[in-house]
Amino acid sequence: MNDREQYTPGPASGAQVRKDGEKWTLILVRELRHSPEKVWQALTDPAHLREWAPFEVDGSLGTVGTTVNLTWVGTPTPLETTVTRADAPKVLEYNDIRWELEAFGGGTRLTLWHNIDRRFISWGAAGWHICFDVLDRLLSGTPIGRIVGGEAMKFGGWQRLNAEYAKQFGIETPNWPPQAAQKS
Repeated sequence: MNDREQYTPGPASGAQVRKDGEKWTLILVRELRHSPEKVWQALTDPAHLREWAPFEVDGSLGTVGTTVNLTWVGTPTPLETTVTRADAPKVLEYNDIRWELEAFGGGTRLTLWHNIDRRFISWGAAGWHICFDVLDRLLSGTPIGRIVGGEAMKFGGWQRLNAEYAKQFGIETPNWPPQAAQKS
């Protein structure tokens, strides 16, 4: 059995939701055993992002003003994305995402702020939770491969996390697959 087959995500934790008018923000915090510089590279380098993130970019995200095409897994259309803040290795912002990195206990406290449609907050929390696990293992030299998009949603750990985060946030678990798909 390989590391991926043995991987089971831990319980839902380190997440909260903030509402500002119609805007909902998912905030996830994870403590990683790696330096802010190493985590920064994983957040900005296209080759690293392809190993763990739920999107791909066609250029580095490490410089303010850089414009790249960002493509979320499972969506056909790339988003033209401009880096609006890149204060290495502390803060990175682009589109509806903000990353904060803080040196902590010999590693990094990584905080993700992601503006997200309220209907998908528990999905996003579950997905990012798994991405952070994959990132931590990648940086530790024991990669298990990216688990994102539809593949993540079929993964048993994602289903459990989705339900746990929905309960934690006090929201209904979205129906999946959508009702129309269930009837066909």
